[in-house]
Amino acid sequence: MKSITIIGGGIVGLSCASALLRAGHRVVVLEASHARNAASWGNAGHIATEQVAPLASIASLKSAWRRRFAAGGALDLPLTAIGEWLPFAIRFMSAARPSRFEAGSAALRALLGEAIPAWQRAPWASPDLVKADGHLVAWETDASAAAGKRSWTGSDTGTARLHDAGSQDLAALRALSRAPIAGAVQFEGTGQVTDLDRLAQALEEEILALGGVIVHEPGALTVRDGKAEVPGHDGDLVLVAAGARSRALVEPAGHRAPIIAERGYHIRAQVQDWPIPVPVVFEDRSMIVTPYGDTVQAASFVELGEIDAPADPRKWERLEAHVAELGLPMQGPYTRWMGARPTLPDYLPAIGRSRRASNLLYAFGHQHLGLTLAPITAELVTALAGEAEPHIDITPFDLERFGGKGGRK
Repeated sequence: MKSITIIGGGIVGLSCASALLRAGHRVVVLEASHARNAASWGNAGHIATEQVAPLASIASLKSAWRRRFAAGGALDLPLTAIGEWLPFAIRFMSAARPSRFEAGSAALRALLGEAIPAWQRAPWASPDLVKADGHLVAWETDASAAAGKRSWTGSDTGTARLHDAGSQDLAALRALSRAPIAGAVQFEGTGQVTDLDRLAQALEEEILALGGVIVHEPGALTVRDGKAEVPGHDGDLVLVAAGARSRALVEPAGHRAPIIAERGYHIRAQVQDWPIPVPVVFEDRSMIVTPYGDTVQAASFVELGEIDAPADPRKWERLEAHVAELGLPMQGPYTRWMGARPTLPDYLPAIGRSRRASNLLYAFGHQHLGLTLAPITAELVTALAGEAEPHIDITPFDLERFGGKGGRK
C-alpha cells in the first residue's frame, strides 16, 4: 500500500483516486477550485468512442481555413494569444504527418476500445448515470449530408458503428428543428453521462467513503534528489492530473509538456420534455446538443489560447444564434460556461511514469476525450502505482516524446 498525492480533481484525477483507493492505496486529492469549473464538468457528456482519428491530421490542416471562427466555423486562433498557439501549431503540423497520424490512431484505438467497458467496471457509474445508447449526427443540406456520411463511413471509428438514421429518428429530428434536416446517421457503441454534477458528486462520495481526502488547494510540485515532492503533503507517489495546468507542474522534473488551453463554450437552458434522449451533433454548425435531465446544453468551439484569458462573448452569442436558427425548443435565460480542454499537439494524452523523477506519475492532456477515457486511464495509472504492467501499451503516451531538459528535442 502506498500513499499517493494527486494534483487535480477533474474527472481524470477523481477517477484515478477512486481506482487507487479500491486497490488499497492511501490517497489525497488536491483541487484548487470549489466550483467544479474545470472542463470535466462543462463538457458535452459524450463518451466518444468513435473519435479514433487524432485531430492532428492532414485533413484538419486542409479544412482549417474554412473552419475558422471569422468564416462562421468553430476554430479560433486569437491574435492576442499568438505566443501560445503558434508554437503549438508548429508541433501540430509535425504531428499531422501521415506516419505519426497512423501511429496516433492505433494508440487511441487501443484506449477507446476499452473506454465503455472501463466505465461499466467503475462501481460509481450507475446505469442511470452512464448510458451506452449512441448518438445522432445530422446535416442540413443534401450536399453536406452526402459528404458527411461519406467521411464517417470511410473513417476508423473503432468499436463504434454507424448506419443511416431510421425513420423514427429522422422524424424526431425534423420535429425538433425548424431548419431542414437533409440526413442523419445513428452511432452505436458510444455513450453519454446523463448528469455531470451527479457524476462529480458520486466520485467525491466514493473517494471519501473509501477513506480518501479531498483538499481544496492548488498543489505545487518540486523535485529533490530525483523525487517529486508536494509541499505540505508527504507521500510515496505524486500523480499530476491537473488538465491544462499540468505543464507548469511537470516542468520542475525536467519534462516538456507543450499543452495548450483548447477552450470550449456552452449554453444551457431549462427544457421540459426534450424529445431526443441522446446527444445530437449538428455537424454543419460544429455544435453538439445534449439533454441533461431537465436542462439542455449546446456546446461548440475550439479556441486555442491562454487558460485564464477572459471569455469571448461572441462564442455564446453564436451558439444562441444557432439554437434560434435551428428553431430548437430552448429559450433563455441561458447559463453560459467556458472551459479549457487540455490538449497536446499530437492529440494524444500523457499517461505514464516519469523517467526523470522516480515517484512521479502523470495523466493529463486528454483533449476532447477526458470524460471518455477517465476510467480506463484510472486503471492504467493504478497498474503503474502497483508497479504492474498496464494491460494496454502506454508507450505512445510517454511524455518523453516531447523531450525535455537534458533530453531529446
